[in-house]
Amino acid sequence: MKNNIAFCLFLILGLGSAFAQKQHQEIKNYWPKAGITYEIFVQSFKDSNGDGIGDFKGVIEGLDYVKELGANAIWFMPIMPSPTYHKYDVTNYKAVHPDYGTMEDFKRLLEEAHKRDIKIVIDFIINHTSNSHPWFEASKMGRNNPYREYYVWAQQDTIASYLNKKTVTLDSDNIRQWHDPGQGIDYYYGFFWGGMPDLNFDSPKVREEIYEIGRFWLEEVGVDGFRLDAAKHIFPDDRPLDNHAFWKEFRAKMEAIKPDVYLVGEVYDKKEIVAPYLPGLPALFNFDFHYTLINSINSGDGQLLVEKQKEVLDFYQAITPDFIDATFSSNHDQPRLLNDLQKDPAKYRQAIAILMTFPGAPYLYYGEEIGMLGLKPDEHIREPFLWDKKELDQARATWIAPVNSTDETVTPLALQRKDPHSLFNHYKKWIALRNSNSALAIGRLESSPLTYPKEVMAFLRKSDDQELLVLHHVGKTALKIPLPKGFEEILVATDGVQVGEGGVLLAPFASLVLAHKK
Repeated sequence: MKNNIAFCLFLILGLGSAFAQKQHQEIKNYWPKAGITYEIFVQSFKDSNGDGIGDFKGVIEGLDYVKELGANAIWFMPIMPSPTYHKYDVTNYKAVHPDYGTMEDFKRLLEEAHKRDIKIVIDFIINHTSNSHPWFEASKMGRNNPYREYYVWAQQDTIASYLNKKTVTLDSDNIRQWHDPGQGIDYYYGFFWGGMPDLNFDSPKVREEIYEIGRFWLEEVGVDGFRLDAAKHIFPDDRPLDNHAFWKEFRAKMEAIKPDVYLVGEVYDKKEIVAPYLPGLPALFNFDFHYTLINSINSGDGQLLVEKQKEVLDFYQAITPDFIDATFSSNHDQPRLLNDLQKDPAKYRQAIAILMTFPGAPYLYYGEEIGMLGLKPDEHIREPFLWDKKELDQARATWIAPVNSTDETVTPLALQRKDPHSLFNHYKKWIALRNSNSALAIGRLESSPLTYPKEVMAFLRKSDDQELLVLHHVGKTALKIPLPKGFEEILVATDGVQVGEGGVLLAPFASLVLAHKK
């Protein structure tokens, strides 16, 4: 084993705080199977016209930044017209929200993104509409209205026992699912709240409407795919087989329009509930990974995540070998990652190292790369991106007065770009490492050949041309551990790593990636 001189030589590269990296091959685009997707809330991202609201032209101005970060695709939270700030209640499925710009602006955004080899995925909300959608306005006019069947209606006496039933799930704490439109006779079903009436997918007309809308966005507009919101709730929880069958049909319809369409579903549940959706939704968000990542780091038990991820991947494999594991460390519904990690910068830096060294197709939530903060309510998890110091930040959105991510709590991007030890540069380098090493991007996950203390998150990543040993120390005290034979090339060593003849000394929250010498 080479001594620590080899590690020290890498420091001259300036790759973050005592971060050493050697790239084995050119950077590749592994999307969608294993590439990186950047989640953007347009309203908070970049304001191009000074009205305080982020917009499509602002995103166009930010595309080079997304490319610089190393992302291969963008997922946009809802962009269709809606009466709410979050826009998860659509009023027109074939338009864009005027606050964000015009459809021509969006098409230009697509063109500019594709020039940069960045794919575009949009939120497609089909579980429900807004109660201001023309379909619902017509539906509530009477039982004989042709749009009545577009929604789920019931007479008061048939659902009396359900009206006050409290149903709490992982993705909704709504205390009512049946709602009175003001007539006191018939009630409509809205799983999330009264402003979001559920569509009736038992109706062939509704299904055809949705398939036509999908065709519009894929064919006429030109997006690359959809993120499917609330995918578990197309039918009620007691009809899971109908849910699974619907998504298979949806996938077939969309692939007939665009054979390489990308579909990623939100099924907010444990693996046993999530996995059966894979034949219809080939990519699914891995909520187990998100929660176990945080628990593993905070508890100091590195093996928790290794065991959980192997368990999930093996379970998925038994359903279908053709799936995309959409891993993530945070998103627009969860507290910001730095808050979840007790505002500990060492834990925070290690979290991206872990995300980028595990298998999957990682999602990054905008602003995590600069250390943005946020706790519920949701508006404060979706605060404006800090491009520069406030007095210089012409592009900063101001639609909401931030209470978490301010100049006092977060260093703006312009300053972080200049600092080689910043969070931004730390993120950027781990992303580049993943994009330039096939084993990290598309390699198999295997157990470490040696058994280590639970504080050490240890595993192998293997591709056809590369084998890597990954070590992340999540404990609070330094550990000296042996290394298996053959792993002699240092790919990455962060602060607090000392490699010697007797093994390696790992400081708390240090990471080491070694390549097997061929």
